Amino acid sequence: MTTYVNGLGVALVAVAAGCATGGSDWEGSITDSAGVTIVANTEQGMWGEGDAWTLTEELKIGALDDPDYQFAQIGFIAVDGHGSIYVLDAQAQQIQVYDDTGTYVSTIGGPGAGPGELGPGAVFILMGAGDTLMVPDMGNQRVNLYNPDGENLGSFPLSFENGIPLAWRGTASGVVARQMRPLALPDQPEPDSMDFVVAQSFDGTAGDTLMKFVSGGTFSFGGGTPSIKLYSAEPIWTIDDDLAVYYGVSDNYRISRYEHNQLTHVFSMPFALERVTESDQDAVMDALEDLWQGAGLPPAAVQRAKSIVEFGEYFPAFANIQIGPQGTLWVQHIQSVSDLSEEERANFNLMEDSGAPEWDVFDPDGRYLGVVTMPDRFAPRLFVGEKLYGVWRDDLDVQYVVRLKIDQPSET
Repeated sequence: MTTYVNGLGVALVAVAAGCATGGSDWEGSITDSAGVTIVANTEQGMWGEGDAWTLTEELKIGALDDPDYQFAQIGFIAVDGHGSIYVLDAQAQQIQVYDDTGTYVSTIGGPGAGPGELGPGAVFILMGAGDTLMVPDMGNQRVNLYNPDGENLGSFPLSFENGIPLAWRGTASGVVARQMRPLALPDQPEPDSMDFVVAQSFDGTAGDTLMKFVSGGTFSFGGGTPSIKLYSAEPIWTIDDDLAVYYGVSDNYRISRYEHNQLTHVFSMPFALERVTESDQDAVMDALEDLWQGAGLPPAAVQRAKSIVEFGEYFPAFANIQIGPQGTLWVQHIQSVSDLSEEERANFNLMEDSGAPEWDVFDPDGRYLGVVTMPDRFAPRLFVGEKLYGVWRDDLDVQYVVRLKIDQPSET
């Protein structure tokens, strides 16, 4: 995602998201069940005319002809206390740094196994206290640490004996957690089928286990042979600054909040299952084949990879959840590939476009506010205050870093 400070084709993106004050009366219900707050929403949001939030593009970083502004495959993004932007390029295996105006500052890392270098599989980048950067490096089985100037601060080992780290989440205040999935190792007892989310410190020590849940069905490592089942029920989670975990299994529109490993709230929305059609499967397999060929896999390897892919019967209820401004909860809709136009399908990217542009927004109490429709081909990465950072792709699939400002009407 030269610096461009122009629109994505429009200066203002229409959004339908409600404010916690004003707007329509809420039509859902709140009940108590053994000390757990159950929030049952209806499809009617709380926003009213004049309450809607809007997204305005503030900044776009990217260029075709300047290597300092080019990206091959953007992973995640981090932002420090001064607003400087750190972009991890997973293909180039480096971090490109820009100031808050989008001007190039420096490049950190680079491919390799030496101190401060990054191996294949480095995708996540997280900002900790004191603007310390944490970069999990699966290829080198370690976690690299850097200061904001790019100085290598060393690393700590990433042992797969304790499981595969599937996902990392961080907050704007420097809280970090990771999701671990047990790995079946040769000549070892079969592990249990429970993933766990653990707090992660920047000195390499693991903190408290925040929660455990049944492993999802998308990726399996049973017997050492990987398999992929797309659109399976999968645990999806995020954390807030208080280390509360928001968690849901994607086969049901039901988000739970856990505090100190204890269930405290459940938020639900009406949801109807939608079947994954043969057309959906064909479109996704075409996208996967393009992805693997683009990564340089030979034809025989592409065919082997295709042979381990299966599909679930129904689309999930949601694709992603994130914590937004003022403690709001954002939940992303799923996108059916077969519903896309021929042009949209030609530009479909499985990694970025499985989720739809529409996001449901809930207030901190779990009450439904409305729907935010983000720009086409924009994938959000990080909320920082009233700003939203993400990756936007143009018609040629060129990637840019984009910063959107979340404009909120005055309270009524």
